[in-house]
Amino acid sequence: MAQNGTRATGPRCIALVGPFQSGKTTLLEAILARTGAIQRQGTVDAENTVGDASKEARHHKMTVELSVASTNFMGDTYTFVDCPGSVEFVHDMRAALPAVDAAVIVCELDEKKVPQLQLILRELEEQQIPRFLFLNKIDKADSTIHEVLRVLQPASRGKLLLRQIPTLSGDIITGFVDLALERAFVYKEHAPSEVIPLEGDALDREKTARFSMLETLADHDDELMEQLLEDIQPPRDKVFDDLSKELREGLVCPVLLGSATRTNGVLRLLKALRHESPGIAETAKRLGVKGGQTVAYVLKTINTAHGGKMSAVRVLSGKIGDGANLMNAEGQVARVAAVFKLMGQQTEKRGAAEAGDTIALGKLDHAKTGDTLSDGPQPHAPVAEVVPHPPVLSIAVVAKERKDDVKLGQALAKLLEEDPSISVVHNPEAHEVVLWGQGEMQLRVATERLADRFGIATSAHKPTVGYRETIKKAIVQRGRHKKQSGGHGQYGDVVLDIKPLPRGSGFNFSEEIKGGVVPRNYIPSVEEGVIEALKHGPLGFPVVDIAAKLIDGSYHTVDSSDMAFQLAGRLAIHDGLPQCQPVLLEPIYQVEIVCPSEATAKMNALMSGRRGQILGFDTREGWDGWDMVRVQMPESEIGDLIVEVRSATAGVGSFTFKFDHMAELMGRTAEQIVAARKAAAA
Repeated sequence: MAQNGTRATGPRCIALVGPFQSGKTTLLEAILARTGAIQRQGTVDAENTVGDASKEARHHKMTVELSVASTNFMGDTYTFVDCPGSVEFVHDMRAALPAVDAAVIVCELDEKKVPQLQLILRELEEQQIPRFLFLNKIDKADSTIHEVLRVLQPASRGKLLLRQIPTLSGDIITGFVDLALERAFVYKEHAPSEVIPLEGDALDREKTARFSMLETLADHDDELMEQLLEDIQPPRDKVFDDLSKELREGLVCPVLLGSATRTNGVLRLLKALRHESPGIAETAKRLGVKGGQTVAYVLKTINTAHGGKMSAVRVLSGKIGDGANLMNAEGQVARVAAVFKLMGQQTEKRGAAEAGDTIALGKLDHAKTGDTLSDGPQPHAPVAEVVPHPPVLSIAVVAKERKDDVKLGQALAKLLEEDPSISVVHNPEAHEVVLWGQGEMQLRVATERLADRFGIATSAHKPTVGYRETIKKAIVQRGRHKKQSGGHGQYGDVVLDIKPLPRGSGFNFSEEIKGGVVPRNYIPSVEEGVIEALKHGPLGFPVVDIAAKLIDGSYHTVDSSDMAFQLAGRLAIHDGLPQCQPVLLEPIYQVEIVCPSEATAKMNALMSGRRGQILGFDTREGWDGWDMVRVQMPESEIGDLIVEVRSATAGVGSFTFKFDHMAELMGRTAEQIVAARKAAAA
C-alpha cells in the first residue's frame, strides 16, 4: 500500500466528521473546488455550499443531516459524506459510518472541543473505521502543534501521529513539512502549495519530528525498529507501507494540517487518502460481505417534498441498475426506479453502479436508514446494526388543522425512516402524539420539516406528566342508582369496602356477596363501573393502589340491569374517594447521567435544584476522564433536563432514564398541579 506500490482500487467513500462548527462543510466545499467538481468554492454564510443545502440547514447555519457529494481525483472516484457535528444529529454519522472506507476528523485547535472529539473518536474506534485527523483553521492557531497534540491525545485510544509540521514566518504559519515525503511546502490561497527548499531550522525540526513519527510506527514493526536502532534510514516506500498498514489496523491516526477556507492542505489530504486509505474490498470484508450477490447499505433515506423517496446507498458488492429488485433483511422487495449521482441535494441520472459506488436510488418503498439491501434469493444478513442513542427530550405535537391529523401520522412515519433516533409515542390517556428526540434543535428541525416537506403546520407543547392519585384512608360506601320514568326503571345498589393498597399494587377488585343480594351476573358490571370511575379521581387524575370489595347491595327483579349496576359502582367510588384522604402521586425515575469529570460537581448542584436525590457517583467504565452520576428524579423535572446538562458539559453530557416508582407529592407544588388540572378540565 505504499506511495509508489500497490494501493486500494475502486471508488472510495470517505466520511467527514468532527465537532460542531469545526469546518466539515467548508472542507467538503474546498475538496470539490480543488478537484474541479464545482467551479467556485461557496461558503456557509453565503448559503451557496453543496453541503448544508437544505432549508433547515441554511436557516440554522448548521449541518442537520448528512450530505453526499462525489468527485474525481487523479483518475479515481471519491464520495465524501459530510456528517453533522452536533450531538443531536449524531445518528446520521453513526448510521453512515459502517459503509465508509475511512473518516477524516475535522478538528480545530480548541481545547474546549476535546470532549466532543472524544465522542466522535470513540464511535470511529468501536466501528473500526480507519481515520485521519485534519487540524483545520491552522492559519488561526495560537498554540504550538505539539501542545495541540498533547491536549488532543487523551481523546484518542490510538496514537495521534503527526504527519506534518508547520513552517513559520515569524509567528505566522506559512506552510508545512510532510514528514513522510521529507518535503517542505508553502501555502498558496486557493491554489496548490508550492515545494520550497527544506533547510536551516526547518530541516532540523523536520529531522526531530520525522524520527518521532518513525519511532511510533516502529512500535508495531520490528524491522523498522531495528533500522532505527542501527541508524539506518528506512526507504520511503517502507514508511508509506507502515503508515497505510497501521492506519488500517487502527493503531495510528495520522494528523495533517490545513485551512479549509483557504484550501490549504487539501491536496495533501487527498493524496494521503488516495495512497493510504483502504478501499471497497477491505470495507466489504470488515462488514462480512463475501460477494456472490449484490449487497448495498443504506446510508440515509430522504423523503423529498416533490421528488419522492430517495435512498443514499453504498454498493458493497455486485451491481445495481435501473429496474433491479432489492430486498431488505426482512425479505421485503422493492424495484429500483432510477440510479442517481449525488451532489448535495442535486441529483443526476447515471448508469449502473458497481462495488464501491455511492449513489442514490429512487423510490425504494421499504428501505430505511441503516438497512442492508441485496438481490436475493435470500436476504443478506444486516452488515451493521447501529442502535440509536436513547431519546432525551420530547414534545407533544398537534396538527393545527384537524384535516391534517391522518397526514401527520404518515409524515411522522417518514421522518422516522430518515432518522431512527427520533421516535413517536402515542399517549391515549392524554390524547397526545409525543415526539422524542436527541435535543431541542433536532425536534425543532423535525417540526419544520413537517411544514416544509409535508405541508403540515403543527403546534407543540410539553407532554403531559403521568401523575396519579391514591387514597390514605379506608371507607365503606354505598352507591345506589335508581331511576323511574314510566315503564321499566333502572335500579342498582352496591356497598363497597374501599381501602388503600401498598405503593405499586395497582387495583384489586373482589366480592363477598352472600345470599344473592347482588346477582352474580351483575358483579362484572359493578367492576366495570368501578374501573371507569377510577380513571378520574377527586384530584383529577387516575387512581391507583386501591382495593374495592363488593360486600353488599340489593336489586330489583324487573328494573335491575348491567348498566344500572355499572352506574351504581361508579357512584360508590365517586362519592367515597373524597372521604378517603386522596393524595397526589408523581412518577419518580432512575436517571444515569454521563459527563466529563470536571462537570460532575455541576451535576450535583443541578440535580439539587430539580428535586433530585443523588444516589452515587462512579467513573464511567472504559471512558477516561468521565463520570456517571446516578439520581432519582421526578418525571416533571426531566422534561428539559438535557438542555442544562449539555450547557454544563460543553454539549457532550447525556443521560438515560427509566421509571422507578410513584411517590406522594404534597404542599404548594401539589396544589398548583391539581389546580391546573381542574382549570384545564373546566
